[in-house]
Amino acid sequence: MSAEHPDFQVHTLLSTPMVELRDVVCAGSCRHKSAVERASRTHLVFPYRGTYVRHVDADDAVADASQVLFFNAGEDYRISHPNPGGDASLSMTLDEVLLREIAPAELLAPGEPLRFRQTRLRIDPRAQVLVALLRHSLREGVAEPLEGESLALTLAHRALAPRTTHAAGASQARQRLVDRAKLVLVRDLARRWTLAEVAAEVGVSAVYLTQSFHQVEGVPLYRYQLRLRLARALDLLRDYEDLAALGMELGFSSHSHFTAAFQKMYGRTPSEFRQIALRR
Repeated sequence: MSAEHPDFQVHTLLSTPMVELRDVVCAGSCRHKSAVERASRTHLVFPYRGTYVRHVDADDAVADASQVLFFNAGEDYRISHPNPGGDASLSMTLDEVLLREIAPAELLAPGEPLRFRQTRLRIDPRAQVLVALLRHSLREGVAEPLEGESLALTLAHRALAPRTTHAAGASQARQRLVDRAKLVLVRDLARRWTLAEVAAEVGVSAVYLTQSFHQVEGVPLYRYQLRLRLARALDLLRDYEDLAALGMELGFSSHSHFTAAFQKMYGRTPSEFRQIALRR
């Protein structure tokens, strides 16, 4: 089922009493803050393409493929798109009783309805794979509802588990700096940035940027860029018969470089993942 709006399209991938999964694609025409929006139910949003910024009171969260964002029931927010090109996300809404069972208590705010204390968490490569596997297999009709529900619950567990997530532990100033650096990287994933170039874009020294990024994200800047490139590859695998061309488009120096990085990150080659997700 699909729903079309002036700026975005929503395609329902799975709808059962337990879980609803929607593929949300936004054109990104709103460069500045949108009008105030509000979610009627709490849901988990996994960006997989492009980027946007979600504004909740004084908290600005950059949404990209390394994050899960929490859209809380009854919470006002606005969206902006500093980079052109739009974005796409997998949106998951779980039965509230089930979500309370899955989510660690320290992540939840007290009272009703169910809400998360934080606006986002960083997810690991395994969660990124599950996002792509769910989207591709349900979109192509190769996964039945039982499999879709099982994969969705596994993704929720993975995204919320303390051992696999990372919450920023730095000052707001450093968080804003790192968010600006993320927007620079996402602007052109294929570009082979130097540290000095990124630092110049955000107006700090290379040393300060390196320290800040590692403190906030828990990984070096170059590894974060690699994860974004490979997450984009997960998104595009169904559209490319020539995987070497895909790797080159994403900035990898060769097909072997792309395949090796993909396999190291996700445990299988691009062609193996495509066969699992698309049955071809």
